[in-house]
Amino acid sequence: MSRFIDFNSNHKDTHTEDEGHRLRVRSTLLMVLFGCLLLGFFSILYQLQVVDGAQWRANANYNITQTETVDGVRGEILDRYGRVLVSNSLGYSVELDTASMGDHVNEVISQLLELCEKEGVEWSDTLPISKEAPWTYTKDENLFAYRADNDDGTFEILPTQLGKLAEKNKWVKRAETAQISAQELMEAMCETFSVETKELTPQVRALLGVLYEVALRQEQITYNTYTFATDVSISFITQVKELGLPGVSIVTSTNRVYNTKAAAHVLGRIGLISAEEWPTYQALNYPMNAYVGKDGVELAFESYLHGTSGTRLLETDENGAVVSQQWQTEPQPGNHVVLTLDSQLQAHTEQLLGDFVSGLSDPAGAAAVMVDMSGGVLALASYPTYDLSTYTEDYNDLLTDPAKPLLNRATQGVYAPGSIFKMVTAVGGLTEGLITPSSTTYCSGIYTYYPDYQPVCWIRTSTGGSHGSETVSEAIKDSCNIFFYDLGRRLGIDKLVDYATAFGLGQYTGIELPESKGTVAGPETAEKLGDVWYAGQTLSAAIGQSDNQFTPIQLANYVATLVNGGNRYETHLLKEVKSSDYSQVVYEHEPKLASTIDIDPEDLAAVKQGMYDLSQTASMARYFDDLPVSVGCKTGTAEVSGSDATATFVCFAPYDDPQVALCLVAEKGSAGGNLAALAASMLEEYFSNEDNLSVTDQENTLLH
Repeated sequence: MSRFIDFNSNHKDTHTEDEGHRLRVRSTLLMVLFGCLLLGFFSILYQLQVVDGAQWRANANYNITQTETVDGVRGEILDRYGRVLVSNSLGYSVELDTASMGDHVNEVISQLLELCEKEGVEWSDTLPISKEAPWTYTKDENLFAYRADNDDGTFEILPTQLGKLAEKNKWVKRAETAQISAQELMEAMCETFSVETKELTPQVRALLGVLYEVALRQEQITYNTYTFATDVSISFITQVKELGLPGVSIVTSTNRVYNTKAAAHVLGRIGLISAEEWPTYQALNYPMNAYVGKDGVELAFESYLHGTSGTRLLETDENGAVVSQQWQTEPQPGNHVVLTLDSQLQAHTEQLLGDFVSGLSDPAGAAAVMVDMSGGVLALASYPTYDLSTYTEDYNDLLTDPAKPLLNRATQGVYAPGSIFKMVTAVGGLTEGLITPSSTTYCSGIYTYYPDYQPVCWIRTSTGGSHGSETVSEAIKDSCNIFFYDLGRRLGIDKLVDYATAFGLGQYTGIELPESKGTVAGPETAEKLGDVWYAGQTLSAAIGQSDNQFTPIQLANYVATLVNGGNRYETHLLKEVKSSDYSQVVYEHEPKLASTIDIDPEDLAAVKQGMYDLSQTASMARYFDDLPVSVGCKTGTAEVSGSDATATFVCFAPYDDPQVALCLVAEKGSAGGNLAALAASMLEEYFSNEDNLSVTDQENTLLH
């Protein structure tokens, strides 16, 4: 019997032993590695909890790191002598972001309002309803709609900001016919804003005021953040942080400070970007919640004034104190804008207008403009005016005031010039060779050229007399209508329109503010108005009546163009731009010639002589005799249908070497001579500065 022998048995045993050995080695290595890891972990844990534990716990419990947006400081606005008109103050503001409040908007705002009441902090609230019962509107006029007059004499009824909200939320059917009491409006607002209350209380009224502000901003642009309160104290900030209110943040801000009550129409204001403005500013990389110029020079020179925002990381301790900060991007301040304006002259002029208008039997509006010979605006005043520092609070009053204080009459008001237009007719007649400085025209008191239209001279209406034979200088001094009726007829309406246009009348002046174009009387204007032009209307046009409608700034610049020899410059408010540290001139304005009129020196002398002779008459000399300079002037009285006449007045000084020209207009001011005292006072204010008196082409050193 054979035996079977297994030759693989020893090999298998050896293989099994090797495999077990390798497993034991691996296990040992893994245990050693795991032990090392545990040792390292416990070492780090010991370091964190025992060695550095106190510091880490302090940081974890108390230090907060947050990103803060810091506005680039907006540039200042100065007058021609370096007086700071608009500057900035640093402070803290409270911002609300209702989107971050979730369903607790009313609760969060109520808590914040309670703290404001306790600390005496004022907040933004323009809802025109009394703060306590009985609930009444704080204004008498229609709060939901207002009348907007158009340049063509028509008007529209437009909804106010409140009116737009009321229509949208169905508080009223139509803004222009709204009939709703203050209490009914509050009840409707409670329903819209989900304010649960059994009765209307001062606290509910305060809450509605803030919700109204939120709604206004959401209407203007699609974001929820808005500035609730400005310039708040550190104590208030600390308490706000302790409350930990969601959607309520404290930001460093710069507040615009107005260092003058004057020039509101010129300086303008800033505000948050609106929905309509956003595409423009988005393309310029502005943040959505940036403040930008809304009107005036704040808007006109936004590109110079605007500062670029920056961001920084702030680490604060449990008390809110900053323990470290690091800039991610540094803010860049804006440049400073220097105006041609003389702020003291501006304030003086506004005071003069206010006193004059308030003394009229039927107070209306007035305007005054003074320019230099190259179009630089030294004063540009409109009355009534307003206070920029309280613009927001006063807005509804200003918007609905029948006196239209928001209208800049100096650049947007259009008026028939009356006899101050006669120098246009005179220059046209002299230049075209129809008259000479020595030729005369006879005034009998009535113009009889047309059998069926025979207008009279003012002297016939006043005294029954006539002027007799008059040269052009005498006709300007005496304001003889017959002289200019005849000259206007001979010149013809087409030439008259050409000369008026060459002087810049009925044309934009180039001023950096919104302005009306006005109209020059003639067939083209008549056709636009749906009228037919008759030959006899040329007579009225020649003395500044008919459809002639010009702005005060056009009229002031027309006189400057006349007396400087026929060079018409664009008017301007910008003198120069300084860098943020005042070390460099970023931009310096150069006069821009708009057009020229070739006026013979002898002809110009004759026209100026008539204006000088008027200033020497008894009625005028009492105002101008005490001035340190001689003056040339012209009065005007423009008939206005259905109301008192508009008074106009223009003058220039010094007579021998003109430096400035000015125009004053007063609605329902009766006669232009009534404005002579104001003009004299303006000139006295300007020439009381010895530099102005001695130097015609003035350049002053910035005093900042």
